[in-house]
Amino acid sequence: MAEDKKDAKKGAKPDAGAKTPKGGAPNPKAEKAAAKAAKAAAPKNAGGPVEAFKGPSRLRVQYDQTVKKKLTEEFGYKNQFEVPKITKIVINMGVGEGVNDRKKVEQAAADLALISGQRPVITKARKSIATFKVREGQAIGCKVTLRKDRMYEFVDRLINIALPRVRDFRGLNPKSFDGGGNYTLGVKEHIVFPEIDYDRVAEVWGMDITVCTTARSDAEGRALLAAFNFPFRQ
Repeated sequence: MAEDKKDAKKGAKPDAGAKTPKGGAPNPKAEKAAAKAAKAAAPKNAGGPVEAFKGPSRLRVQYDQTVKKKLTEEFGYKNQFEVPKITKIVINMGVGEGVNDRKKVEQAAADLALISGQRPVITKARKSIATFKVREGQAIGCKVTLRKDRMYEFVDRLINIALPRVRDFRGLNPKSFDGGGNYTLGVKEHIVFPEIDYDRVAEVWGMDITVCTTARSDAEGRALLAAFNFPFRQ
């Protein structure tokens, strides 16, 4: 009897795989392992928003599938590396009123960030101009340089949404190339872009958009942009 009581006091050692009884001491290692196993077994994004797959931009796919072939047939390129392509787009927004009001430059930069999807840099005067009351180093505007997918996405919105919303738009000037296949166009009102809420705009800004390409001539540059449906005047 004495031995039985002694054994009862010691109690039986619980099995390693047995669950901790309610109210018992927690086992941090076991809980961590169980949580890890549950996370691995659960489907991704379970209980949360489904993330949309973001592949190449539409115009990038168009370039690879149709534009390169069309230009090769037109100019007789011997390999794909000779085919011209768009390398970057530079958007420059000048703010004349910025000479006297720094906040207007900051507002223009905020609007340009919405349009481009990228944070712009503030442009400053390189030298003083007494006639316009401009001092060297004074903020006079903002600009942004787009490459890769952001570049193609901007072009897509420019030619399909923004330009058709320009008042009395009659097409782009085909003579605005620089002699090396790069093209610059001006937009008088930045509110033509869908990212800008017209009802909340305090000022309307103009901008210059330069499309830089690897074309060796203006003819090649125009053919490249025309293949992307840039609406040139006839």
